[in-house]
Amino acid sequence: MQFAKKLFAPVDMTIGRPWEKILLFTIPMLLGNIAQQLYNTVDSVVVGKYVGDNALAAVGSAGPILNLLIVLFVGISMGASIMVSQFFGAKDRKGLSHTIGNCIVLTIIASVFVMVVGTLAARPLLELLNTPESIIDWCTSYLRILFIGAAGLAFYNILSGVLRGLGDSVSALIYLVAASILNIVLDLVFVAKLGLGVDGVAYATAIAQTVSAIMCAHKLYSMKTLFDMKSEYIRWNQRYAMGIIKLGIPSGITQAIISMSMIAVQSLTNSFGEIFIAANVVVMRVDGFAMLPNFSFGTAMTTYAGQNVGAKQLGRVSQGAKQGTILALSCSAVITGMILLFGKHLMGIFTNTPELVELSMNMMCILAVGYIAMAVLQSLSGVMRGAGDTVTPMWISIVQTVGLRVPLAYLMCYLTRSAEYPNGRQECIFISLLAAWLLATAITCIFYVKGNWKNKAVTQ
Repeated sequence: MQFAKKLFAPVDMTIGRPWEKILLFTIPMLLGNIAQQLYNTVDSVVVGKYVGDNALAAVGSAGPILNLLIVLFVGISMGASIMVSQFFGAKDRKGLSHTIGNCIVLTIIASVFVMVVGTLAARPLLELLNTPESIIDWCTSYLRILFIGAAGLAFYNILSGVLRGLGDSVSALIYLVAASILNIVLDLVFVAKLGLGVDGVAYATAIAQTVSAIMCAHKLYSMKTLFDMKSEYIRWNQRYAMGIIKLGIPSGITQAIISMSMIAVQSLTNSFGEIFIAANVVVMRVDGFAMLPNFSFGTAMTTYAGQNVGAKQLGRVSQGAKQGTILALSCSAVITGMILLFGKHLMGIFTNTPELVELSMNMMCILAVGYIAMAVLQSLSGVMRGAGDTVTPMWISIVQTVGLRVPLAYLMCYLTRSAEYPNGRQECIFISLLAAWLLATAITCIFYVKGNWKNKAVTQ
């Protein structure tokens, strides 16, 4: 019983061996991220197996637009996590209470906005991207259902960000595992049994996300020993709300830039036809899992840096940054090796078409080395964000996507056009992505060593 209480209690990362604290925090979060990734993956597997490759392409083509319109959630979640971790590290109960209360207010506002705008904009955006007529109706319906259920996605992401800031990565894991199991069951019921097709997986995902959000809210409400959940705190407060927004806007802009670059490249991807669109979906699903260790360590480093900056232990931040990056590199190397060895088996989960499996595996091999580089980028970016410097990672992302990835993809496809490849060679899409990752990693290392991030604390 005592072990269970300790497992679910907030973790103070300002004491103890840095690598141990980071690893213990990262493991449940990594498992939780895997569970979250299962949402879209199970959707893809079910529609690919039970409906067909065009349905698989429809679910994947909707992804970039969905990601673009939920950047508000990403921004608020990051701002919340940073402020919560720093106030928690500084042992400031009042500041912590105001921060959490304003997170709830901002989440309600963002949910309503995305629900309305997303539902209205789904079809026009898909038409703008030249989405093939064979899948555009499925894409539209899928997006509209998810946007109508956006509150569940918003509250889970933002409240789990608050829990992470408090050092609790275990609770979010438990809730996500439960929601993922529910999602799988509902996918099979709605698609395989009831024949609802693409709409069925959208309903399943929306319901599962809402359940996970309710569980996060219940957990947060029970943590009254750390902060106060009173009406005086759950209201707009200029200082705290703007603090969350100020920290979150760069992360939201970063996500928006990434999403817009995906949309720009999606338009190019669509020109290669349904089979390549489906292959791109498969690669991105496997890519999602390959990136999970990097994202998990990056988020852990944000919490670690935030708590220690709040406690004014900058030396400990630098020590943890080195140890955390080494852990991330090791984990990423193992995951990359497994993908290269067993990649075809992974691709076969999504489709029964041999041509699609072979094409997907060839594209994945191009990206392999990039995952190891991204372990460094995510870890050091996490440290800078946790310290309160969310602007530098934003600019690096702009250079990565706007300055290199998108122009290079179009240029390479243009230069490789021929009678055999009238739209250029398909692998250019993934070569441009690899080049962008490598450049961004090099720039991130330079700015981390420069050290301006050390003077950005919220609690100064």
